[in-house]
Amino acid sequence: HQFIMSADTLPDILTLEELTRHYGPITLHAPLSRTDFATLAGRYPDLQMEREVDGIVSVMSPVKKGSGRRESTLFLLLGLWWHKHKQGELYGSSTGFDLPDGSNKSPDVAWLSHATMSIDTATEEDFPRVVPDFVGEVRSSSDRLPKLKHKMTNTWMANGVRLAWLIDPYEEKAYVYRQGQAVEELSGFDDAFLSGEDILPGFMLDLREMKRGE
Repeated sequence: HQFIMSADTLPDILTLEELTRHYGPITLHAPLSRTDFATLAGRYPDLQMEREVDGIVSVMSPVKKGSGRRESTLFLLLGLWWHKHKQGELYGSSTGFDLPDGSNKSPDVAWLSHATMSIDTATEEDFPRVVPDFVGEVRSSSDRLPKLKHKMTNTWMANGVRLAWLIDPYEEKAYVYRQGQAVEELSGFDDAFLSGEDILPGFMLDLREMKRGE
């Protein structure tokens, strides 16, 4: 659904939340600069938004029960790995990244190495101004798979992410993206694992954790 409005003419936050809850993601067809986007996000901190290269803003809908559980599980398992190894920094789905191409995107989970963190010029109150080393995206019921694949290739990998996972629990498929390599597709979540490889050494995700409930 597309609504033509500016940051100054957005509806009341409850109305906007109800729209996303009922209709799914909403596109605000009034291009915003990076500064205006940051101001908008500050005005509506409870809404998750992403900004495209051309300034078009999308407002995400709240995820449903199953999607929330799967996203939380992925973050929790990565958090346990991080707590053990104390390497880099881990971010959840509410963090937006200011990317080199001008977009601002929020993956379901992101990890940054110490080397990447060291070049981030953002303050604690800014969006990170670096590209994550790793991102993970879990498809929700409102996500269109072609759009997610486009985001993985044309946003995350094009901006320099080293390793990325797109997990689709509805088709029980996982897609692994690596710089300079063809996308690897895995089918079936029984006895299937995703490896953190040399980006997240020692981390293995049992894809049974990402299966849909009964």
